Amino acid sequence: MHAMTKTSRAPRTAAGRGATAPGPRNASPGEAAAPVLHPRALNRATLARQLLLRRSPLSAKAAVTHLLGLQAQNVQPPYFALAARLEGFAPEHLSVLMADREVVRIVTLRSTLHTHTADDCLSLRPLVQPARDRELGLFRTGLAGVDLDRLTALARDLVEAEPRTMKQLREALLAEWPHADPGALAVAARCRLPLVQVTPRGLWGRSGQVALTTAEHWLGRAAEPAQAPEGTVLRYLAAFGPASVKDMQTWAGLTRLKDAFERLRPRLLAFRDHNGVELFDLPDAPRPDPDTPVPPRFLPEYDNLLLSHADRSRVVPDGLKGRSRQGNQAHRTLLVDGFLAGVWTLEEGALVIEPFGMLGKAQRQEVTAEGERMLAVMYPKAAHDIRFGTVVRR
Repeated sequence: MHAMTKTSRAPRTAAGRGATAPGPRNASPGEAAAPVLHPRALNRATLARQLLLRRSPLSAKAAVTHLLGLQAQNVQPPYFALAARLEGFAPEHLSVLMADREVVRIVTLRSTLHTHTADDCLSLRPLVQPARDRELGLFRTGLAGVDLDRLTALARDLVEAEPRTMKQLREALLAEWPHADPGALAVAARCRLPLVQVTPRGLWGRSGQVALTTAEHWLGRAAEPAQAPEGTVLRYLAAFGPASVKDMQTWAGLTRLKDAFERLRPRLLAFRDHNGVELFDLPDAPRPDPDTPVPPRFLPEYDNLLLSHADRSRVVPDGLKGRSRQGNQAHRTLLVDGFLAGVWTLEEGALVIEPFGMLGKAQRQEVTAEGERMLAVMYPKAAHDIRFGTVVRR
């Protein structure tokens, strides 16, 4: 796709890492200016961390751990996310983990549902609790006169006695505070408690309404006390780096992480992006040659690759900002040459691909082959056609 190949390329260094000459910042006397990483170099580095440069032999659980969770507003996206990243993946691999309570669905990062390992559920939720507390402040009017500590204790008793739907939880809480806003009462319970969705919700090929209990009750162990963020900073860089402080704050939905980065600075490398923003990275993390070939990839809606940086130019080319979503609804996205290149749907037994620009013959063949592979993994017993829709110029 012509629009994808015009992304600025970083001249290669002797190490082949995609860093260029010093950027626009003036270095202090005796200080070497940080090398610049242009979008294409950042793209290859991020794809390598995201297991999208080439498929990984990691198990589903190890991949969910490495990626610090998979965004999961809907049931299917985590499965498609792993299908794009792992060699030998099958949907039942994740489904079994969920049934065995080794992974769970819980509201964490950016106040959205994520699929996390049990360990990360119990450690990441305390880390982002300050953001949930701030979110609760938006509903203070509907919670006038409500004792939040009492609400928390009552909601815990309710959902640990048996999993409850949000409707059941609202009705029970409204009986205690009849003059409060019902929706605000339910939000308060979700913000104050680490509520997980119990199975069969989230299992591949199964259906079930959303029913909630606490993570501690579901997993049979207590949550960890909130830890200092440095450990999560290092894991974020391993999965999403090189990245700025604002990038991680965007991913986590947190603020005031600069001090954690500063404490880690002696252990990290520093770069600049093409706008002069400081980026941090792990010394031994992969930073492939910017010209490294990348196969097409079919990603689900809300994939964290597109949502976990303040500056998304490493994946979204100029002119395509906002094209991966319509209002609050995200599209399933297609990557070509590592960058956003179109959207796709499954409808009436067909994989329909709608590119944002013209695809060359070789690119269409590669996209078709990747589509066939994705369908074989996700729907091995079903037959699907593959067709290209008209070029989308929304």
